[in-house]
Amino acid sequence: MDRSEEGLELLGKKTEYKGDYAPEVLEAFSNKHPQRDYWVRFVCPEFTALCPITGQPDFATIYIDYIPDERMVESKSLKLYLFSFRSHGAFHEDCVNIIMDDLIKLMNPKYIEVTGDFSPRGGISIVPFCNYGRPGTQYEAIARERLLRHDRH
Repeated sequence: MDRSEEGLELLGKKTEYKGDYAPEVLEAFSNKHPQRDYWVRFVCPEFTALCPITGQPDFATIYIDYIPDERMVESKSLKLYLFSFRSHGAFHEDCVNIIMDDLIKLMNPKYIEVTGDFSPRGGISIVPFCNYGRPGTQYEAIARERLLRHDRH
């Protein structure tokens, strides 16, 4: 199956970076194994956003872990999406929640979690974590359990 049949527009084209937050660049493709639960992890060690108050850059490693259902996020579109935060003003906690909400809207995963490991500024690191399990399923219970027991240290 060629990429056009999947609706993927970015692969094989010259990369164009957006100047600000751009959820419209996200693309998804069909999961070839929706009957099986498995984890997909993305690590973006070069995430940057701007402090909405000072305009200073904030740097982080973003971890995205999910259990797909029918749709999966295409990695180049995810990279361009995450890079679109570079000129966007948002607090750390807002960034991880925005990312998770956009990916839920795109893929409707069974389960997803997003962690932002932000570099210290002013002597304090911030590590926000958010997650979601599809309501009314076993994944909702998994999300609650992982949230209540969450501790990266």
